[in-house]
Amino acid sequence: MPSDKTVYVAGDGSENFTCDGSDDQVEINQALEYVAENPLFTTVHLKGPNTYVISDSIFIGNNTTLEGDPTAVIKLKDKAEWPVGKPLITQMNNTGIHGVAIKGFEIDGNHDNNQDKKKGLGYYNMVHFLNSRDIQVHDMYMHDGHGEGLKANRGYNIQFYNNNVYKLGHNGLFAIDCLNVEAWNNKITCRTDSGLRVLNSNHVKFHDNVIDSFYHWSAGGPGILIEKTTGVVNNVEVYNNTIHNTYGPAIWLIGWSELYTREDAQNVHIYRNIFYNTGTNPGIDWVGGIVTSGFYDTLIENNIFDGVYHSAVIHMYPTGTHIYPTYEGHPNLSPKGTGYTTIVRNNIIVNTQKRTKNPDGTGYAAINYLSETHTFVLENNCLYNNSADNYLNCTSTTDIYVDPLFVNRNKHDYHLKPNSPCIGAGHTSVTSSKELGENGSQINIGKYS
Repeated sequence: MPSDKTVYVAGDGSENFTCDGSDDQVEINQALEYVAENPLFTTVHLKGPNTYVISDSIFIGNNTTLEGDPTAVIKLKDKAEWPVGKPLITQMNNTGIHGVAIKGFEIDGNHDNNQDKKKGLGYYNMVHFLNSRDIQVHDMYMHDGHGEGLKANRGYNIQFYNNNVYKLGHNGLFAIDCLNVEAWNNKITCRTDSGLRVLNSNHVKFHDNVIDSFYHWSAGGPGILIEKTTGVVNNVEVYNNTIHNTYGPAIWLIGWSELYTREDAQNVHIYRNIFYNTGTNPGIDWVGGIVTSGFYDTLIENNIFDGVYHSAVIHMYPTGTHIYPTYEGHPNLSPKGTGYTTIVRNNIIVNTQKRTKNPDGTGYAAINYLSETHTFVLENNCLYNNSADNYLNCTSTTDIYVDPLFVNRNKHDYHLKPNSPCIGAGHTSVTSSKELGENGSQINIGKYS
């Protein structure tokens, strides 16, 4: 019998349940069932060093923690041949669960030994919950998968933090029709799709993450994807992230569907992020820093854009993507309304590069391809050394055009030197920091006050 509130699983016979390296989900599920049936117990702990090879899903119940040593590994078996939609870890029932934490161990999706299935089509998602609330996935190493790291449908209070996510087959986090979603302090290398993605979800915070891609034809799209087709998306914050060397744009913000009201898609706030060398994909034209369409009153402020491909901020919608391929019947990604405004202020935009695909007419700081329906408001930005020019189909009367004088651009230290012209030159009605820093009634252009 367990001696405390934790049930232990190991591979050496020393604990409550013993796995032998084959069909190890059997003993893990027995331990989880024990916790579910005995309210005095809360936790199943996987002891390491050990690799737990699973041939079927692991099922977790209410108010349960599934944790492990950093040297404990859950690994999908070779040639698993699971049907689409079957995840590695999921819930015990179809009605939803609550109060679940998954933390501390490693999940190996064993992609290379299951290549009969394609990436990004719903095979072998690592963790998937439906209609569930109060879910935490943190301090995990999740790698080499076919699908999502954490997928949540119709969830509430979803937290994804302190994870190391490497080369999954779709998104690191994918929240669909969820409320109260927060992801922070994750390190994510994308493959096939995004690092963090929300669809028709609201009250979202993505902050303090580091996201990049490896350079390969399967390396995916944006670092962060925020998408709206139905429902209300009017409270989303993206801040203090570093997104670099992504295959697609750093952030793709897209609203598309039938006509919707301003209140349904507005007020996305993107601030105090660093974006550099984003948009390396040579096969698509919608690369860049932030690519957006279909959202009202988006506020992009106090960010650094350095060396991004195509443009730092772009109004455009693609007609065919890796997510929505060009084929007969593909969805029309254009928003149906007009009057979409994006406010871009107090940002530093430097060294913008031409994109690789169809480079002519690219390399501007800001581009508006949708001038009949979308408008940029550009205020107190610092633009410098962009390869084409500063604006295409947009303009500003308050931007400045000087070297911002970073402390060390080569090392991506974007603090300002004491003699920087960006110090105290920002638009003063800044909402991102709620503070004015050392300059009294003034604020700096760029990330740092």
